[in-house]
Amino acid sequence: MTDTSDTRPADDAAQTTRRSPLLRLTRYLPLIAPVLLWTVPCWVLLYSGQHWPLPVTAVVTALFAIGLITMPLAMVRGHGRRQQDRWAILGVTLLGSSWVLFTWSVLLGVLLRPALAVAGAGDGQDRARIVTWAVLGTAAVLLVWGYTEARRVPRVRALDVPLPRLGAGLDGTRVALITDTHYGPLDRARWSARVCEVVNTLEADLVCHTGDIADGTAARRRAQAAPLGTVRATRARVYVTGNHEYYSEAQGWVDLMDELGWEPLRNRHLLLERGGDTLVVAGVDDVTAESSGLAGHRAHLAGALDGADPELPVLLLAHQPKFVDRAAASGVDLQLSGHTHGGQIWPFHHLVGLDQPALAGLSHHGERTLLYTSRGTGFWGPPFRIFAPSEITLLVLRSPRPAAG
Repeated sequence: MTDTSDTRPADDAAQTTRRSPLLRLTRYLPLIAPVLLWTVPCWVLLYSGQHWPLPVTAVVTALFAIGLITMPLAMVRGHGRRQQDRWAILGVTLLGSSWVLFTWSVLLGVLLRPALAVAGAGDGQDRARIVTWAVLGTAAVLLVWGYTEARRVPRVRALDVPLPRLGAGLDGTRVALITDTHYGPLDRARWSARVCEVVNTLEADLVCHTGDIADGTAARRRAQAAPLGTVRATRARVYVTGNHEYYSEAQGWVDLMDELGWEPLRNRHLLLERGGDTLVVAGVDDVTAESSGLAGHRAHLAGALDGADPELPVLLLAHQPKFVDRAAASGVDLQLSGHTHGGQIWPFHHLVGLDQPALAGLSHHGERTLLYTSRGTGFWGPPFRIFAPSEITLLVLRSPRPAAG
């Protein structure tokens, strides 16, 4: 198979030059984003024609100001050098809440107020107050629902995946996929155990974890990850690194998964054989691995497939969907990925779509490559999932040739 792991478009330099103004702008996002997230809702709720009593305006404005100041401070204390989990929880909760308030302030401020005017609903102040209560009510409902969705054990999403090159002996092979568990500041050891119990009910031949196990080092999140050692598979349990491992001593996570009985597929493969037919199960490090500076860590597809018969079907684990371009160029049959979380909090999926070729579900790439992108099993950062439910996935591989007998 062709090694495309180190190829780069010839016009990379030109693309970098064209994108440089955007890249420069992104440097200021940590300063700009908090201001927008807190000032826009404040303006829509208080100052766009409502004429609230002065004490109400003063108190609520002060609360927004406190949120604007507290959120970045909490994020720094929680995710900076101190790594204080309580501050991290506060920071990401404020981040998620402000995002929801911002989104619905913009949407309802733009859409609802003109609709009320057309309908002749009261005067300008009445319409402004209706918008305020609509924003607050919508945000409150979505945040409560989103928190419940984030903390629950994911539902199982099952689907058949036809692979034209799959031998008849492998027809019906059951592949369970979990990914993006993101064990973190909120202790989810019990949730982790329940997820593993559900996976065990699937009676999978192969169980895969496609990275982003946790936010934090293996030593720090070990108790939450420990239930992964109870997962059962009739053939193998395999794992590849995600980008978040490279924020938290990735080799420690590779070692812990090995200790828990999972096989880290770091640019290598194994063979799954059944009924006289063989499936190549390969994995690569995350695409951010090489920039981490860790010796031996990089996404190297040629290394992962080295020694494999090119006539055999290939199932590839790669954390980020955008690796599918390299997979398709090398004739991979099915790539399993996570990373996107399905956007996690609507409408963030529009931003995710700028970076990734797929958001969730099964998609086709190249002549024969299928990509399955999971919405993730856990959540990252804000403890909310809004219109992007988590999942445990069961993929049943199907051959075009029925098994004999």
